[in-house]
Amino acid sequence: MARIVDLSVSIEEDLKDPLPFSIRFETHEEGAEFGAKLVGVTPDDFPERKGLAGEFLTLTSHAGTHVDAPWHYWPTSEGKPSRTIDELPLEWFFNDGVVLDFTDKPQGFTLTAEDIQEKLRQIDYELKPYDIVMIRCDADKKRYQPNYSEIHVGVSAEATLWLIDQGIKVMGTDGWGWDTPLSIQAEDYKQNPRPGVLWAAHFAGKEKEYCQIEKLANLDQLPTSGFKVSVLPVKIKGGSAGWTRAVAIID
Repeated sequence: MARIVDLSVSIEEDLKDPLPFSIRFETHEEGAEFGAKLVGVTPDDFPERKGLAGEFLTLTSHAGTHVDAPWHYWPTSEGKPSRTIDELPLEWFFNDGVVLDFTDKPQGFTLTAEDIQEKLRQIDYELKPYDIVMIRCDADKKRYQPNYSEIHVGVSAEATLWLIDQGIKVMGTDGWGWDTPLSIQAEDYKQNPRPGVLWAAHFAGKEKEYCQIEKLANLDQLPTSGFKVSVLPVKIKGGSAGWTRAVAIID
């Protein structure tokens, strides 16, 4: 049988993510109150006054492991209106996976196209269209640390565009974000204000259409290649992103 590896972080308030979200857990007793209103009975009509438990979540579509749509990056892509998460072909999100291990790079490092090309040479792998390329830096192991959003390896706009030119439509990272950590971007820009510093890799989507997965996990449990990846996004109409239960399927 195939082995399935969970590549997702959970939606939880303990995750040290600067994006705000909250979860209110509805107990079985509260479920009886709510259910009674729905069906026109009283809580006493349920066994032991217990109904159905539930949760109420307040969160951005960019919380937890998620797929960014072209609309997230810019209103247009390749000269046309950018597509939202519900408009993208599902075939993009189930394909062969490739893990590029950059745990040897320091946190905050920005990967160039040459860095990625050299890593591909090291693992003797030639990219093919629609491969799902995942950057491993093991930032997911530190997701409960206060600086979680600032400790990943980033990807440059140049490297992002190079991957797209190889036919890659979906690429991802186990870091909080695809770009260099925000504090490094901000400091660089403040010292020398110029275009192409803030969210440079994201803005590459204005030029060429692609999707990125952020906040992956457990990439250390995967081989470099030879497996399938499923990152089907939740269908949010008009959404800039969609949550995904990302998994790897190893035969």
